Amino acid sequence: MSELDTLLAELVSIDSVNPDLVPGARGEGEIADFVAGWLRARGLDVHREETAGAGRPNVVAVARGIGGGKVLMLNAHMDTVGVAGMTDPFRPVVRQGRLYGRGAMDTKAALAAFMMATAGAVKRGLRGDIILTAVADEEYASAGTEAIVRKWKADAAIVGEPSGLEIVTTHKGFAWFEIETAGIAAHGSLPGVGVDAIAKMGKVLAAVDAMAADLKRLPGHAALGPGSIHASLIQGGQELSSYPASCRVGIERRTIPGETPDDVEVQLKRMLVSIGAQDPDFKATLKRIFARDPMEAAKDAPIVTALARSVRSVTGSEPAFAGMSGWLDSALLSAAGIPTVVIGPRGAGLHGIDEWVDLASVTACREIIDATIEEFCR
Repeated sequence: MSELDTLLAELVSIDSVNPDLVPGARGEGEIADFVAGWLRARGLDVHREETAGAGRPNVVAVARGIGGGKVLMLNAHMDTVGVAGMTDPFRPVVRQGRLYGRGAMDTKAALAAFMMATAGAVKRGLRGDIILTAVADEEYASAGTEAIVRKWKADAAIVGEPSGLEIVTTHKGFAWFEIETAGIAAHGSLPGVGVDAIAKMGKVLAAVDAMAADLKRLPGHAALGPGSIHASLIQGGQELSSYPASCRVGIERRTIPGETPDDVEVQLKRMLVSIGAQDPDFKATLKRIFARDPMEAAKDAPIVTALARSVRSVTGSEPAFAGMSGWLDSALLSAAGIPTVVIGPRGAGLHGIDEWVDLASVTACREIIDATIEEFCR
């Protein structure tokens, strides 16, 4: 195995399941110690910064340039999702050029490539600095990258996520809402008294379904398509013999560039007003729970064009540009005024039982980042 493959295997062998996803899980403490020690041993200026709670730090390593150049940030997360159903998730296994294990693709492969590239930058005599941010908590609330943007600045950033070596310049956002319908509790034998909150919620669900169909008919974003909406969770009632006094449903709306959580909230309020206009017994409240904005980078941004040239140089093929339907930490960096793009190796099994990454593409990813650093920070 190459030095890069060995580093990746070492990262995968460390349990770093996010404890906000799996109560009692190990978190990022041990892997942060490893990452910090590996980088410090290679002459980097290393900072360990607590972010998501005790024992859950970010690791920030800086390869100092000689001065006068642009600063490039490389961002990858250390935490993983849980391992339910996996036989031996932290024993990396290589088969047919693939490395299997939890976090191999998401995103310890990109982290390993970024670590190697940052360590290599120390000896290049570049004018600009490289800032590697190995962050905590991406899989839950992104507390790690939120802490990064409060303290660290850069002229551009590359976020490591499994993109199949495609250059991701845009991705969706999301907004979560809770709708609660009000009924009147009563014994099931008293239909003249009781008002069924669950039946009232049925009208909301039908309207959400109609909204979803309307969104599908829109042209949407060139790379991402239209936004979407669906009901995620529902709760109501207390026993079979009673009219339910309330019913709650959780709604997720996936947004595209140009759409904001405020826009979505207005749409949902109008939907509820419309239902109420047709049913005088309909009463409902709307609450926004959480939201993350979509991200879009200009294709002529210097970091995007530098990365594209590097992909062409390393792979011998024209770079492919893509969008991602999921949300990424790149949106936080972009919102902080740092032009940001996403790239990572090939793999499969995202959050699944058989997660793997293609080792040849990890090597290519590292070479692409090396070339981008050379151009952007020279």
